[in-house]
Amino acid sequence: MTERTVELKIFSPDTDTRMALPCADGGIQAGFPSPAQDYINEYIDLNRELVPHPAATFYGRVSGDSMIEEGIEQGDLLVIDRSLEPADGDLAVCCLDGEFTLKRIKLTPGAIWLIPSNESFDPILVTPDQRFEVWGVVTHTIKNNRRPASRRRH
Repeated sequence: MTERTVELKIFSPDTDTRMALPCADGGIQAGFPSPAQDYINEYIDLNRELVPHPAATFYGRVSGDSMIEEGIEQGDLLVIDRSLEPADGDLAVCCLDGEFTLKRIKLTPGAIWLIPSNESFDPILVTPDQRFEVWGVVTHTIKNNRRPASRRRH
């Protein structure tokens, strides 16, 4: 199956607003449990953490499942930095013949490939007769880890 188009809803970040959120600076163990922290003494501003280049950064919401094997799912929010030079292996929002697609970029001598992370989709070879642009490099994926309300037990 080949897939090209992705409906990408683009949002500009409001980086003028500061919103310091409490942060458990001692870390959250993903291995063996450790004693819980009794206090929070650090605060972070997600705008400063996630958006180093505000004038060139946008958010985009994922539509489609071509990157599902990387854990990027329908509805996830992407932080896209247009100021970064794309490199081999980067996750990028690309524009191919006027249509957006989210893929890993594979650079080989004389060729550019757009690689999906879903075995149901074929890699796309960018040919010289196509209009191609890397619209932006994805720096972060923000996802909702809560199950949809329809699947929760009450």
